[in-house]
Amino acid sequence: MRAVALGGGQGLHATLSALRRITDDVTAVVTVADDGGSSGRLRRELGLLPPGDLRKALAALAGEDEASSLWREVFQHRFGGTGALAGHAVGNLVLAGLLEVLPDPVTALDEAARLLGVRGRVLPMCTEPLDIEADVVGLDEDTTAVRRIRGQVAVATTPGQVRRIRLYTAGMPDSVPTACPAAVRAVLDADVVLLGPGSWFTSVLPHLLVPELHEALIDTTAARIVVLNLVPQPGETAGFSPEQHLDVLCEHAPRLRVDAVIADADSVATPDRLRRAAESLGASMRLDGVASAKARERHDPLALAESLRDALAAVNAG
Repeated sequence: MRAVALGGGQGLHATLSALRRITDDVTAVVTVADDGGSSGRLRRELGLLPPGDLRKALAALAGEDEASSLWREVFQHRFGGTGALAGHAVGNLVLAGLLEVLPDPVTALDEAARLLGVRGRVLPMCTEPLDIEADVVGLDEDTTAVRRIRGQVAVATTPGQVRRIRLYTAGMPDSVPTACPAAVRAVLDADVVLLGPGSWFTSVLPHLLVPELHEALIDTTAARIVVLNLVPQPGETAGFSPEQHLDVLCEHAPRLRVDAVIADADSVATPDRLRRAAESLGASMRLDGVASAKARERHDPLALAESLRDALAAVNAG
């Protein structure tokens, strides 16, 4: 089974950790708009794709043999101290070097994947870094006034309410981002495509704003499954109900149809509302216990894998 997961950060890591328990043919398609932390520093200093989310995806799919496990640990190791390297993850620096030495980002990521014994493939959503811009309300005395803010960190941490986002090639506000061709092909060739969980406006929805990727998600014959977050994210989705996540997805991609929506049973206060929101996208709703017992804000990979198996079986049977 060919599986493709779209997202970024910890949410994508959870999806990949679940998918690798179902199939060895997993492709991660990763957002490239991060402008904070180590990734933001490397992006600003070197003009490269922000490597952090790409590194996390590689680590999630790394092999389980001794050498691969060591490299996964090294890639995830973050330097301490107060010097120039403080805060940088080793994997971010390795990826930065590969991105500078090798001819294109896909080749660089394939080489990093070989180093980590990755089961599957990690691809960037676009081969150029992107900027996110959002329309936000609630930042002024007039709570209906719309203010435009720019940058992934600014959008993710805004105390206002995000209404809509736009995406463009970094430094080119009037541009239309171009999808990585290999990512488009992966979506079109997939048997199942997953959206979410993750930062909804800054890791999940951006995939729908790249025209070629958007069309591929509409045209693919794959089963399309949305995995909802367990809790609202402080900042960009504070106060959001599960069904509101689907509402904004529909607003950004009104032609997209979905086969199944997976949510944690304990995270849904009004199942009927979520069911109606899922049905508006053409999807069935699954309420399963997919949260980690140790950290309710994170998905349990084993439980999520089981839920995905059941969702796929239901889609294929239907």
